[in-house]
Amino acid sequence: MTKLTPQPPASGPRYHHGSLKSALLDAAEKILKRDGIEGLTLRAAAREVGVSHAAPKNHFDDVRGLLSELAAVGYVRFRAALLAEIAARDTAFSPIDAAGIGYVKFAIENPELFTLMFRSERLDFERPSLRDANRASFAVLAEAAAGRPPGETASQNSAPLSLAQAAGIASRWSLVHGFACLVLDGRMKPVLDRTEGGIDASMLIRAIVQGAPTGGGTPTQRTS
Repeated sequence: MTKLTPQPPASGPRYHHGSLKSALLDAAEKILKRDGIEGLTLRAAAREVGVSHAAPKNHFDDVRGLLSELAAVGYVRFRAALLAEIAARDTAFSPIDAAGIGYVKFAIENPELFTLMFRSERLDFERPSLRDANRASFAVLAEAAAGRPPGETASQNSAPLSLAQAAGIASRWSLVHGFACLVLDGRMKPVLDRTEGGIDASMLIRAIVQGAPTGGGTPTQRTS
């Protein structure tokens, strides 16, 4: 009789020892993109990774914890995207201009994650990782509004904002967030469809921020 050689299981845990939390977050982002926020549950994340349905509770407690931790990952990437755009800007753009462009670019490239990050009713902003990541990304906007290009160590404990600086952040934030939401909702398509030369949302936001006030108290000088 032929002796059968035991075969490895067809599937198993797809993570290295000690990295279950990061594996679950990776799986959660995949589910979010594929099935939307309503499809993202602890059981779905556990199933995606190949662990017991109870395993995620050790890291996230409940689905709100999972969503909050995923949003924290989003804010870390968001901050990095803002910093990268500011660092790469040309002389035609102030730091706050570049931050606005980076804001919209991030939203367009990460629509599901961006939407989750601003779904406050589903998130726990008292959770330390989300609270700190959110504040750190806001600090980039605050420093940019003050006319100081923020570095990698931009702090959430920066100097207090003047009224003009606070107004600059609020007006620019409203502008770029509203624009990003209109793009993601497909509401900007009629405008883009009527433009000449195939203008896209990225080109349009660059034109918009160049024409918007910076809020720093004096107009930003730009090269022609």
